[in-house]
Amino acid sequence: MARVRYGARSEAEIAASRSASSKLPDIWSTGVVAVWESDPDAVAAVLPPPLKPTGRPLVRANISKVDLPGYPLGAGSVAVAAEHGGVEGWYPLVMPMTHERALIGGREVFGEPKKLGEVTVERDGLVVTAALARHGIAFVEVRGAVSADLPIPEPSQKTDFYFKFLPGVDGSGFDAEPVLVHCLRNEKIRKLERITGDVVLRESMYDPVADLPVRSLVDITIGEKTTDQKGKVVERVSAQALLPYIHQRYDDPQQIHDGPPEGSA
Repeated sequence: MARVRYGARSEAEIAASRSASSKLPDIWSTGVVAVWESDPDAVAAVLPPPLKPTGRPLVRANISKVDLPGYPLGAGSVAVAAEHGGVEGWYPLVMPMTHERALIGGREVFGEPKKLGEVTVERDGLVVTAALARHGIAFVEVRGAVSADLPIPEPSQKTDFYFKFLPGVDGSGFDAEPVLVHCLRNEKIRKLERITGDVVLRESMYDPVADLPVRSLVDITIGEKTTDQKGKVVERVSAQALLPYIHQRYDDPQQIHDGPPEGSA
């Protein structure tokens, strides 16, 4: 009988797959990072407990393109500064990706709020434009011109915070206790330049980052970097406390119960 591809894989095949994924070479991306101070009440309002605001109400937009051979990828995020257990990091609200493959692992393994979207980074001489868009709306756009070379920073480790959960099949709550994930990212940069420009936030009912206005622009840079990441569950969190925030993950929270009739897919 020919192999049934939906059938179980052998232990050797599973081990080989894990080994291959653990030996990936450095993958370099070109990305624009914009950081601004926003309204402190707005930043605090989007943080589910036990996350807390830091001393500065910062918002960060990261817009990158990755030239994978035969598989170019656009990847982005909009995150707010947050703190948990004495660790400062970033809590991403939305992470647009241009391909499904980039979504699956992040959402299912780490609990990242990834969604399919459009990500563009364009450079013409010194002029740079970068944007995150979904549903035809470029809800974040960064525009400007390269104004200076910057020193290459030392490799660093950064922390992102995610909540991993499964909505309940009965339409209420969760099927298991949600967990808070610390995702540790080791970052190396080989080129960095400053951009003089601005950040434009456009109204979108699906990605309402316009609720985090630019009060004071801190920095805009463009650079080439590579990162790896490892996640760890640091605690189980209150389902009741997290439930009011799960709409952040979906365009419409009701869609998680909108499955088609059996056999129609």
